[in-house]
Amino acid sequence: MPEQVGVSTKRLKRIRSFLQGYVNSGEVSGFLTVVARRGKIVHFETIGMRDVENNKPIESDTIFRIYSMSKPITSVAVMMLYEEGHFQLGTPVSRFIPEFKNMKVYNADQTEILDAKKEITIKHLLMHTAGLTYGWGNKPVDERYKEAKIFERGTTLADMVKKLGDIPLVHEPGERWTYGVSVDVLGYLVEVVSGMPFEEFLQTRLFKPLGMVDTAFSVPPEKVNRFATLYRHNRREGMMKRVGEDAPLANDEVSFFPSGGGGLVSTAADYMRFSQMLLNGGELDGVRILGKKTVELMRYPHHDDWFGLGFRVVTHKNPPNILNSVGNFSWGGAAATTFWIDPQEELIGLLMTQLLNNPHPFQQQFRVLTYQALTE
Repeated sequence: MPEQVGVSTKRLKRIRSFLQGYVNSGEVSGFLTVVARRGKIVHFETIGMRDVENNKPIESDTIFRIYSMSKPITSVAVMMLYEEGHFQLGTPVSRFIPEFKNMKVYNADQTEILDAKKEITIKHLLMHTAGLTYGWGNKPVDERYKEAKIFERGTTLADMVKKLGDIPLVHEPGERWTYGVSVDVLGYLVEVVSGMPFEEFLQTRLFKPLGMVDTAFSVPPEKVNRFATLYRHNRREGMMKRVGEDAPLANDEVSFFPSGGGGLVSTAADYMRFSQMLLNGGELDGVRILGKKTVELMRYPHHDDWFGLGFRVVTHKNPPNILNSVGNFSWGGAAATTFWIDPQEELIGLLMTQLLNNPHPFQQQFRVLTYQALTE
């Protein structure tokens, strides 16, 4: 019973009835929402379809593209190696990836290319302050990223870093926060330091020990029928359109570039196990992945009082304008998935869906609907 952990069953029902509206209007294909408090699942609901055209509903074991929710997983993998003494957070990444030695950097208006004064450190990559970007804009640096085809189908993480080493940084390392391919570089770092392919490290050291049985860079043939269809919001028509093989980071319809920043697929059950491990301070069901102090370091606001090592963090200096708690750490993915972990309330929220270019505020609404159900 939710009441046993201070949550109102009656109030939790608002989540389903509210989100159902998005499905009924045809704006979103479907949702899977989960809430856990004090280690107990108090809400686990499926709404709508994983494949609208073929009338297949979202089910409890539906597999979703989690895109940037891969980043916290990669950050945990890096911190596992940090705990083993392989490097310090201030270690220059060029010690392991020589392509990042003697980097160039653009000046502010990108009219000149200069020598970078600082080295990129592992901490810069974890905080998105390395000066790497995604190449989504239309400045000279973005053209370079597009020409280089950073995530080209059929290429490796080693190929990716070779390309990145030749492109000037968008600013000096540590100067400011720029969202980009930093965590993809960390995936390659894990490969170099551990001496095993990045996915093999994740499977053997993280997913198998945690019982994350459906999390991977591809969907095997026997699970394809569980894989949700990806949709994209069409701004002109205001509705969603099915996305085929041109899904971001896709090698084909069921496999993805081994991107530590965005290549993983997962289920709600798997991601809840990962989140609960973090809420528990690095341990789940007797399996310890990280030390307690390491998790505390990850959720400390290292950059500009809002970003930790792999997560957004709510702080006193950036108080929430939504129901929330100081210390809450979270992230989301390009297909509108989101999760948060609230140590103060011992609370986890997870929302899975598959909608690119999402214009709707349902992530924030889900958070409000979750917090309003707390009674103690």
